[in-house]
Amino acid sequence: MQVPDGPARQRKIVHIDMDAFFASVEQRDDPELRGKPVAVGGSRERGVVAAASYEAREFGVRSAMASVTAKRKCPNLIFVRPRFDVYRAVSLQIRTIFAEYTPIIEPLSLDDAYLDVTENLKRVASATQIAEEIRAKIRAETGLTASAGISYNKFLAKLASDHRKPDGLFVITPKMGPAFVENLPV
Repeated sequence: MQVPDGPARQRKIVHIDMDAFFASVEQRDDPELRGKPVAVGGSRERGVVAAASYEAREFGVRSAMASVTAKRKCPNLIFVRPRFDVYRAVSLQIRTIFAEYTPIIEPLSLDDAYLDVTENLKRVASATQIAEEIRAKIRAETGLTASAGISYNKFLAKLASDHRKPDGLFVITPKMGPAFVENLPV
């Protein structure tokens, strides 16, 4: 029997976001790139950064940045051609992990999704425990890290996953929600 939504039943939303996904896959697959500033994208004059490793981000390199600007900010930046077939395969691997916990999955891109775990397939009461298990499985099965945010709606779950990046987990409870949003910069 399904329990109706109401004041006594709070939704549990988990937002999983892979950390520097394309760049992390490249660093995982090529040990020479680990610990170095990496940009996935075109290095030519009209090229654009599709993803930047955290080492590159320290220099101010961001996705959607012109490659010439990125190279100016980080002269040692290593450009890697995108391998979208590999990213799609890893994304499917991650979504298979999500599906072990809930059928209610809303992918936003190859590297992030919302999961409604209010009622989940493993009957785990704690959304935090589910997020921890998913992050551990992702690391074990793909060698990659993910950040997770947990809250009672998608907006706050997304803010929570961004709050402890990379490789972090953060919860915004109903009690914390209004104050958390109030303190955000405009």
